[in-house]
Amino acid sequence: MTAWPLNADVGTSLAHGPAGGNVKAPLKLAVATVMLLALGFWVVLTVQAQGVYGSGERYFPETGHRVTGEFLVFFNRYGGEAIFGLPRTDEVYQDGLKVQYFQRARMEFHPHNPEPYKVQLTLLGDLLGYRAPPIPASAIPPANHPQRRYYPQTGHTLSYTFLQYFESHGALDVFGYPITEFVSERGVIVQYFQRAKMEWHPENPISSQVTLGNLGDEYIARYGLPASTQGFSLVSPQPTPPPPVQPVPTPHGSTAAPPATPAIVERPPTVPVPVQGVVGSLRVTASVRYPITGQGGSQTIYVRVVDDVGQPVAGVAVEAVVHFRGGDELHRLPSTDATGSTSLTFSIGYPPPGYTVIIDVRATYGGRTASARTSFIPWW
Repeated sequence: MTAWPLNADVGTSLAHGPAGGNVKAPLKLAVATVMLLALGFWVVLTVQAQGVYGSGERYFPETGHRVTGEFLVFFNRYGGEAIFGLPRTDEVYQDGLKVQYFQRARMEFHPHNPEPYKVQLTLLGDLLGYRAPPIPASAIPPANHPQRRYYPQTGHTLSYTFLQYFESHGALDVFGYPITEFVSERGVIVQYFQRAKMEWHPENPISSQVTLGNLGDEYIARYGLPASTQGFSLVSPQPTPPPPVQPVPTPHGSTAAPPATPAIVERPPTVPVPVQGVVGSLRVTASVRYPITGQGGSQTIYVRVVDDVGQPVAGVAVEAVVHFRGGDELHRLPSTDATGSTSLTFSIGYPPPGYTVIIDVRATYGGRTASARTSFIPWW
């Protein structure tokens, strides 16, 4: 059989059809057409596969690592560096999975999952031991609350700015469910999720006031990285059991436990720690009921006065100056009782969110004075 060139003059060949005795021409034309169609179909499938799984790569000179393939597609789809930070490794194999570490997350590739769930984020918040007990039923917001949402899967709520960021930046695919309420860490409002940690920085421009904490770096600092990039298997570390924590009062009159303190983070307790000041033989401690307040409502300040050997002092005159951004407010508390204690509830109005409201307390007794300081943060 004579080979049929793909660039042959088809019109001339057909001229030798049945009348000319060349009956092979239509068959050869059909074969050529099928071959061309198959080639085009293969090209289309190749392009589509590259679009789904990713064929490119991106190099990050800041850390000297690359993000490629499926991980690059996921990285670009959900916000890139703003969400995941910089890569800390190339792709590695761990526990039989292809994974990659980033400053704020760890990606896993599950080839047997259906699209678009082949790439998943590790539950670093849970692995690092941040999950707190569910809030009590009395603290669950109404189902139609416009600024708060309750997640029965973990027993926690998502509120205000964090809720808006959650919904606009990937929701469950990126963050998972909330595993704490929002709390204060070193003066910064944060909330932990199964896969991430949100932080609120009101000093930033509005578009970047919510940022994500570096849970990936924290995991690496605690457990280390795989020893090689190929064929490495590491048993997933078990999170250190969190120590018991004290419940934190909330503006809704209920309590919720803060997340446990991780071993590598110097994290002050969420329960307000009274600040002591000593002048002469008086010692004063001051604290507030709500370390974080919502919009409007009230705050309560608690003061206790003892002498230099720890005995309560009754009849002490106490005043507190609340330093709001719009101006100072002076409040005179009732004199201390037989336990050396006094308290006062006052309206906080509607201060702008995100800054620390300082409260300076001064106690006076028998010509001696002592002072203390406490604070709270308005946020919504």
